[in-house]
Amino acid sequence: MAQANSPLVILVTGAATGIGQLTAHSLARAGHTVYASMRNITTRNATRAQAERDYAQSHRVDLHVVELDVTSQESANQAVQTVLEEQGHIDAVLHNAGHLMVGYVEAFTAEEITHLFDTNALGVVRVNRAVLPHLRERGTGLLLYTGSTTSVVVPPFLGPYVASKMAMDGLAQTTAYEVSQFGIETCIVMPGPFTQGTEHFPDATRPADTATMGAYARLDGMVARNEEATSNLFTPGVDANPQAVADEIVRIVGLPTGSRPFRSVVDFSNAHVEEGNALLWKLQADFLDRMGFANLLHPVIR
Repeated sequence: MAQANSPLVILVTGAATGIGQLTAHSLARAGHTVYASMRNITTRNATRAQAERDYAQSHRVDLHVVELDVTSQESANQAVQTVLEEQGHIDAVLHNAGHLMVGYVEAFTAEEITHLFDTNALGVVRVNRAVLPHLRERGTGLLLYTGSTTSVVVPPFLGPYVASKMAMDGLAQTTAYEVSQFGIETCIVMPGPFTQGTEHFPDATRPADTATMGAYARLDGMVARNEEATSNLFTPGVDANPQAVADEIVRIVGLPTGSRPFRSVVDFSNAHVEEGNALLWKLQADFLDRMGFANLLHPVIR
């Protein structure tokens, strides 16, 4: 990989809105070559794709738009191939594509939850399968994941979403063990809740099974004030802006190879997730050490 502070070629999934878009812009302004990916760039998202091209021109940054549907292996393969054909290599991938579901777990069908996992968890598998052969061959690279503090502190009424982010986190961790021996670093950035500045809550899916939803009507008041209750966790006067996540990712990308953290928390809800992460890392390190696999915790840097 290029040395610290040198421009990197970075593919960002789910860059149409929210944290993905903010991060793509911030990375490009920091001097990196960024491929902002999204679905349907010639149809449903044509306006958003053009807005990204206009942003690149007006800000004079190296920002490109590429078609990528993380629910399709063919689409992931093609997106990676496009970047390689145009740039010759890829240095980093930010797995950011995701969707939110709000409602009572029982009211979601297995098919609805499967669809969510297809995006939030299996999407990272498809993109990794597309890009890892290239990174392994180079013996260097960086896998970044937009995780979630909900993998440590579990909020109510977001069951399928929380489960999908836990699944993604588990895949990211175990993949990190394996690719570390090929010089590939991993960092899981864990945003806390953001009630403003993203399309997460406005675009959230509700259960189709309204009858079962109705059976939980006594809890509807709690669901209705869930966003307000979340906002009340923030320290008064603090600007809980998702730009903070983008800024942290830019910081991590700019660190020297081999010095990047495995996890980073960006949370304004004071949930003490850092403390949980520290304990979990200690337990994991001890577990792998007793297995004789402690080397898997650290990438082989050449």
